Amino acid sequence: MNDDIAVQKIDVSVVIPAKNERDNLPPLLDEIAEALKEYRFEAIVVDDGSTDDSLEVLQQYAERNGYLRVIHHKRSGGQSCSVRTGLLHARGTYVATIDGDGQNNPIYYREMLAAMEKGGERVGLAAGQRLGRKASVFKRYASKAANKLRGAILKDNTRDSGCGLKLLRRDVFLKLPYFDSWHRFLPALVIREGYDVVHVDVVDREREHGVSKYGIFDRALVGVLDLFGVWWLRRRRKVIPEVVMVTESDKSPAKEAH
Repeated sequence: MNDDIAVQKIDVSVVIPAKNERDNLPPLLDEIAEALKEYRFEAIVVDDGSTDDSLEVLQQYAERNGYLRVIHHKRSGGQSCSVRTGLLHARGTYVATIDGDGQNNPIYYREMLAAMEKGGERVGLAAGQRLGRKASVFKRYASKAANKLRGAILKDNTRDSGCGLKLLRRDVFLKLPYFDSWHRFLPALVIREGYDVVHVDVVDREREHGVSKYGIFDRALVGVLDLFGVWWLRRRRKVIPEVVMVTESDKSPAKEAH
């Protein structure tokens, strides 16, 4: 099937990076289906090398629900890698992300879609910002400090870049540079391409099953280096040209040459 045709047929592609989340994924997928029932949508779970029976659970769910597509990493590549894999396979006009642990509520996609549509083509990203975050005191403190430092350096006007709930236009995503932990800097990267970012407050939920796959220091130590890398990328983007198509032709270059 032609990729452009496939994109036109789907409004929203929801990408869910997950590792060992077998008990959290089915109810989360049910919630996504309910939240987006008025849209043409697909859900893409990227199983990042799970060692439980997540893959079997997902295959059974997909047999009953045609909107689910499952991608498997034979070897774990991390959350950023999983998000990128899913987005590269997405076919929707809009692409969305959500964590596989069930702490994000997909009901907020409705508000995000409304904000994107209201803003028009100038808006490239709708980013969730968590209220009442359900995490340990140490994690909340570390996250608050990291967001404050990031905001001071990148000027992205985002108080919580780590929220898994995000919605962006597919054509904008395809313009963004990739690196590990890239998904935590989406607001700054989207602004770098000349687009606006809108924010939606979301309420965090308790994790019902399993344990967090990420700690405090593994994010913080690497995050500082990534932060200055993104700062450098933004400084090197001097001009964003306004493109105006003067002429267009249906002929391919090969045909024109003869």
